[in-house]
Amino acid sequence: MRRRIGMRVGLSALLALGALTATGSGLASASPAPVEPRAGAPAQELVDAMERDLGLTEGQARKRLRQEAAAMEAAPGAERAAGAAFAGSWFDARTGELVVGVTAPGRAGAVRAAGARARVVEHSAKELDAAKERIDARAEREAAPEGVSGWYVDPRANSVVVELVEGAGEDAAVRGFLAAARKAGPVEVRESTGGAPRTFAAGVVGGDPYYTGNARCSIGFSVHGGFVTAGHCGPAGASVRGWDGSQMGTFQGSSFPGNDYAFVRTGHGWWTVPVVLGWGTVPDVLVRGSAEAPVGASICRSGSTTRWHCGRVLAKNETVNYSQGAVHQMTKTSVCAEPGDSGGSFVSGDQAQGVTSGGWGNCSGGGETWFQPVNEILSVYGLTLHTA
Repeated sequence: MRRRIGMRVGLSALLALGALTATGSGLASASPAPVEPRAGAPAQELVDAMERDLGLTEGQARKRLRQEAAAMEAAPGAERAAGAAFAGSWFDARTGELVVGVTAPGRAGAVRAAGARARVVEHSAKELDAAKERIDARAEREAAPEGVSGWYVDPRANSVVVELVEGAGEDAAVRGFLAAARKAGPVEVRESTGGAPRTFAAGVVGGDPYYTGNARCSIGFSVHGGFVTAGHCGPAGASVRGWDGSQMGTFQGSSFPGNDYAFVRTGHGWWTVPVVLGWGTVPDVLVRGSAEAPVGASICRSGSTTRWHCGRVLAKNETVNYSQGAVHQMTKTSVCAEPGDSGGSFVSGDQAQGVTSGGWGNCSGGGETWFQPVNEILSVYGLTLHTA
């Protein structure tokens, strides 16, 4: 299975914005040769997608990307500066600043010196994480009702947020779950405007990118030795076929539910490259790292069904209550997705963020999507991200 780099680029279908992108019947055809952006300069197509999906002008999109890159760079040092008083951080799109919550006013000066704005709050990140873990533990003992879509720590609200499916608040089981959750710590209840979360795997329907059994999913990020993707796309040991139907590799590890990630080891002539494919919709973009974007930052996704779409990071470390079981440590976004997009890549600027898991809605009417953070996947399997 050999090809020029312009032909599926090693099939590791990753862009600095998303994953494999293709639609139509039958197996996908070759892609154009990858275009390498100037280091530090966002691809015009990324800017265009942010204009379309976030309602920004070109100048606003470029400014936002510069501000978000600065926030990502400042975040580790700002957290260290806050010390035990750290209460989470987020990107404020209105001011273009990284904001860090602190429980001790005396730490605000150190946070400002580290390049972030400080906000004094009541509960530390450690307290909120412990409260969420207590809710997780209860859900492990007794599954959460279907009317509960998920729960996560929201640093901006300085609380654990429990989200309900629209109209589920009067259900007796949901009320019981909320009563127990409130005993765990500070809890805020919100009602989602969408339905219950679901995964985005799909049957074989033609197009890209990879197939296992009777399912089609999207490749996540290239790693040395293969690629990462969603765990619900296949169990360990499952064989994987590429876009052209040829043998591609095998799931070496897979976890779902509980987590939603997997590692596919490739062979048979397939090689990896640090790009996400645009398939003619956008040029291929190089992946340069995996610095984590803060809550509030813009983010883009690409998958084999819906191609490029952008939105914002809404929450981190959310437990998502799928019908198959709860999945932990997920990041929620305002980006849409549809069946077949599962496993595809999320990117902020040129930084890899995670692989698509599931969500609600679609790309016609809108929705929300969760991803499993890529750094966690790399750590679990001892993998190295393939970067430019």
